[in-house]
Amino acid sequence: MPERIVIERLEFYGHCGVTDEERRKPQLIAIDLELEAAVDSAALSDRLEDTVDYARVADRLVALGRSLHCRLLEHFAERAIGLLFDEFPVDRVRIWIRKLHAPLAMIAGSVGVRFERRRAAHRAHSLEPQPSPFLLQQLERIPKGSVLDLAAGRGRHALYLLSQGRQVTAIDRDADALASLEAVAKARHLSGLTTQVLDLEQDPPPNLGQAQYDAVLVCFYLHRPLFPLLMEALKPNGVLLYETFTIDNYFRRRHPRRWEFCLAQNELLRLTSPLRLLHYDEGDHDGGHGEEPSYTARLVAQKAGPETQP
Repeated sequence: MPERIVIERLEFYGHCGVTDEERRKPQLIAIDLELEAAVDSAALSDRLEDTVDYARVADRLVALGRSLHCRLLEHFAERAIGLLFDEFPVDRVRIWIRKLHAPLAMIAGSVGVRFERRRAAHRAHSLEPQPSPFLLQQLERIPKGSVLDLAAGRGRHALYLLSQGRQVTAIDRDADALASLEAVAKARHLSGLTTQVLDLEQDPPPNLGQAQYDAVLVCFYLHRPLFPLLMEALKPNGVLLYETFTIDNYFRRRHPRRWEFCLAQNELLRLTSPLRLLHYDEGDHDGGHGEEPSYTARLVAQKAGPETQP
């Protein structure tokens, strides 16, 4: 029978917040953790190797928490769960991550998130996600050339585009995610990948290049100040493919957690108005983000040039 290893109130200063200002200021974060593992033999052997070393668990979680800059505690929790299953022989994780001093005046105590996951469920949850159906549908409109994958994460779209003969520059602020992408591309013998660690929400916004890419891809990421820079980064005749949540998803499915991360109706058309529209639709779409349908806006648009698509 699995035994439970409990760590209470592991504290450290981390950087987690929706706004740039909130992330810049270190915040006191606490983790409560309950791990289930088969450690019966340790009771007889009295050997550390036969159990889960809680000191190493604490060291690894604190190292992750201090190095990670994220907007949501949910993202931190997901990364922590992945670390625990990857590095320790545990069967189940229960974790409570919270800010001990909430950034809202009306909250006197802490604010946080609780997750519980078994190893089998984590394995299924961690299977490599497939490219967005919208990308698959529109692939022929993406030129055989250089593609910028913005907010690429672990690279589900970058890997697919590499396999289809494109040269991909993957940009994200998560260095670990990009390192994972590089490792997978190397293991699959996929050439043509460049990665860049970059905070896309810095002020002023970062330069993404001038007429540098044949296509720009953005899926399920929204930072409105970047739109002029995305269009500047396109070569003449370059194509922008964009898909992300609309406000309908926030109201009907309560995701993302903040409405500011969602597009208003027809807002994507306005943000990309200098480009020539090739495809646009809004609605409830399957398979773009996780297993559940999502209300999204989907756009393909082209920068003016001598060979603009019909």
